[in-house]
Amino acid sequence: MSQRGIVPPSRDNEPSEMATRQRPLSPHLQVYRWQIQMATSILHRATGVFLSVGALIIAAGLLALMMGPDSWNCFTGHAGAWYGRVFLFAWTWSFAYHLCNGIRHVVQDFAVGFSIPAFVRSSWISVFGSLVITALVWAYVLFGGAA
Repeated sequence: MSQRGIVPPSRDNEPSEMATRQRPLSPHLQVYRWQIQMATSILHRATGVFLSVGALIIAAGLLALMMGPDSWNCFTGHAGAWYGRVFLFAWTWSFAYHLCNGIRHVVQDFAVGFSIPAFVRSSWISVFGSLVITALVWAYVLFGGAA
């Protein structure tokens, strides 16, 4: 008697049929040609992670503000340095992209834009829209007199 899930060995010392049968392999990234839909899906997840890191830095800034002027000046010094500005620029773009792509997903939740041309168009709109929003925010920051 065999136990459940255990295949008894073959009597003639040949591999069982399950071991020799060619099993289908899952398609991987090397199989597919890159498309905007793939890139936007991966970017949506990556920007979500990056926004979480930014939320931790915002919490650290609030903590520095609570701890007094010396801590706050240290925090703003790092935020105003070249690496802080690069991070803030990337975080702004991540926020804008995640927002635009999230709106695209909400629209698709209402069963709008599922045809392939509409899907590709909305993907490109979320990419270019995020770039425009980021440019507008940073133009205001750099030239509009924001501190």
